[in-house]
Amino acid sequence: MSDQNFVSLPVASAPDMRAYTVFPAAAGPAPGIILLQEAFGVNQHIRSVADRLAAAGYAVIAPELFHRTAAPGLEIPYSDFASAMPHFQAISVEGLTADLQAAHGWLSAQSQVVADKIGSVGFCLGGRVSFLANAVLPLAAAVSYYGGGTQLLKDRAAELHAPHLFFWGGLDQHISQAHVAEVVAAVEAAGKPFINTVISYADHGFHCDERPSYHPQAAQEAWALTLAFFQEKLGSK
Repeated sequence: MSDQNFVSLPVASAPDMRAYTVFPAAAGPAPGIILLQEAFGVNQHIRSVADRLAAAGYAVIAPELFHRTAAPGLEIPYSDFASAMPHFQAISVEGLTADLQAAHGWLSAQSQVVADKIGSVGFCLGGRVSFLANAVLPLAAAVSYYGGGTQLLKDRAAELHAPHLFFWGGLDQHISQAHVAEVVAAVEAAGKPFINTVISYADHGFHCDERPSYHPQAAQEAWALTLAFFQEKLGSK
C-alpha cells in the first residue's frame, strides 16, 4: 500500500472523502466495484479484500464512510466497537447517498473502468450500505454480507437497480432472523432479482480473518459465490 492508492473525493456539503483504490495488473478496461467498509474503517482487512478483487480483475474503490466525523485513515480495533459507535451513529442515508455517488462518479470516470459494469459489496455496516448503493446508483450487481440494519431500508427495495446477493450467518446474534425475513420479503414483494444465502454454521463477521468469529470454510464458500456472481453480472478482465 502507498499513498498512490488513495484518492480524495469532494462530497457535497461535507469534508472531502478519502478512498482506497486499486486496479487490476492487466491493462485494458475492467468492471468496477465499490467496496463498503465495516464499522471499523477502511482497515487492513478491507484493503486486503480490495486487493483480492483487483487480482480477480476488478477496479475497486473503498471510500471512508466516516469522513464527516473522523480524520482520514481512521482504523478502529475490532475489540473496540465503543470507539466506532459515535461515527456509526452519525451516518445518515442522505450522507451515505452523497458518498456513494461520489465514489461511483470517480470510478465510472476512470478510463480503465467499464462505466456500465459497476457493482458493490459490503460487510456488516457496509452490507447495509451496499443495499442502499443498489437503490441509488445504476449498479449491475450488489452483494451484502451480514448487513445489520438493512431492514431499515426495506422501503427502498422497489428502487433496486441490479440483482442482489445476500449472505447471513445462521449463528448471528446481531441480526435476527425476523430482520432477515423482512429484507427478503421486501425485495421479493418488489419483484427484484436476488439470491439469499444463509450459512447455518457461520456467525456475524464470518468473512473477516481478523475477527474471532472468522469461519474459514464459510468465508471461502461465500467468496467463491461472490466472485461467480460478479463474473456473471459484471464480467472480468
